[in-house]
Amino acid sequence: MNSQGITACFKAYDIRGKVPEELDTEFCYALGLALASEFKLGSGSGSTVVCGRDVRPSGFELGAAFTEALLGLGIGVTDIGVCGTEEVYFAAARHAFDLGVMFTASHNPAEYNGIKIVRSGAVPLSGDSGLFSLRDRILNKKFAEKPAAGQHRGQLRQVSYQDEYIAFILSCLEPPVEKHPLKIVLNPGNGSAGALLKKILPALPGEFIVIHGDPDGTFPNGIPNPLLPECRADTAQAVLTHKADLGLAWDGDFDRCFFYDAQAEFIESYYLIGLFAKKILRACPGGKILYDTRLTWNTIEQVLEANGVPVQSKTGHAFMKERMRGEQAVYGGEMSAHHYFRNFYFCDSGMLPWITLMNILAELKQPLEEVLAERIKAYPCSGEINFKLARALPAKEIFNALKVRYAPEIKNENYLDGLSADCGNWRFNLRSSNTEPLLRLNVESKGDAVLMRDKTAEISALIGSFSGV
Repeated sequence: MNSQGITACFKAYDIRGKVPEELDTEFCYALGLALASEFKLGSGSGSTVVCGRDVRPSGFELGAAFTEALLGLGIGVTDIGVCGTEEVYFAAARHAFDLGVMFTASHNPAEYNGIKIVRSGAVPLSGDSGLFSLRDRILNKKFAEKPAAGQHRGQLRQVSYQDEYIAFILSCLEPPVEKHPLKIVLNPGNGSAGALLKKILPALPGEFIVIHGDPDGTFPNGIPNPLLPECRADTAQAVLTHKADLGLAWDGDFDRCFFYDAQAEFIESYYLIGLFAKKILRACPGGKILYDTRLTWNTIEQVLEANGVPVQSKTGHAFMKERMRGEQAVYGGEMSAHHYFRNFYFCDSGMLPWITLMNILAELKQPLEEVLAERIKAYPCSGEINFKLARALPAKEIFNALKVRYAPEIKNENYLDGLSADCGNWRFNLRSSNTEPLLRLNVESKGDAVLMRDKTAEISALIGSFSGV
């Protein structure tokens, strides 16, 4: 465990690194000690922590090292085993644990792992709310490295809250769905969602075709990241082969859910945010809806039409959850396919979005492609385009170049998250990834797909002209 590796693991809203080069058992043991010190957990306090992990093989040894540190300090640990990240959120909130800790690298390749941390009530821990304090404690060893004399070991329990969690998810299903069953292709990507689907599908109406459903942390069918175009073919082909009404795919820890229509076209999550917002605002008139900076116009228009209040937030699951709580928002969505619900402790879920969509389609009695056609035409978008930085190139240089190039067109700009520029009939957002050495570009226009494509190509060429991109 070296200082450079420790620093590299701490991202803006979680911990993530390559195993064992950056993230190893020594690191995870130290993290347990640091958490206990930071939040004053320990023997005699009655402190308890709930832990889970995704299907990656490294999660077992990393989790065991972390757990050992807590147990040695007299802290009780409840291990819920292999699960989805939202199952840790659910347990932390429903059962009043002091902390919830999930070992996952989400959509990253198999050789990576990571850690997401929430406090009691599933309140997230981010770089703005204590995550970097843990980093500094580990770097400076500002924690009790050995248990105090006579300190009792904490108790380790193996418990499952999955049935309780499933009951909650099913309670969100509305009766009309039973009269409008769908044929749906489901692709867990060999991640954690596969085991859960085996339990939840028998209770749902419809016909379900599951592909890549066996949990396998080596990800033999490719990394579970449907946001990347190269990771979409299997789901799309299965939709066509089975003549399905809908396709769904998840990332590794299933806190994100991605959709395909009956023509096997990938649906940008951007368009679903407005759709979900309208549905939820009917039950919560005047409610606040959060959206991120990357793509905005469609969401704002849909929320205002539904008499809601659109609120822009910084991108990232921890930032969104913190803002959701602060605003008491009823729903929030990111174009990266994170969807947040007030009735789920303001957390993101990969299960509630497709339950919500099933409710909507049953009510409208239209296929997804028809429901969204008008909105896609009104605000065509590029989808997210990633640029890898091959060397330490300050993103500010590229932002400044874009500002100069488009100065005559820019009507308004903001820097809440990267550079967002409103150019009248089109807009763009360029931001640095909080988890990877990438720049992420999104472009949209008002009803002009040709303009959107031209500007996307233009900006991409400008970014690509920098040495090291």
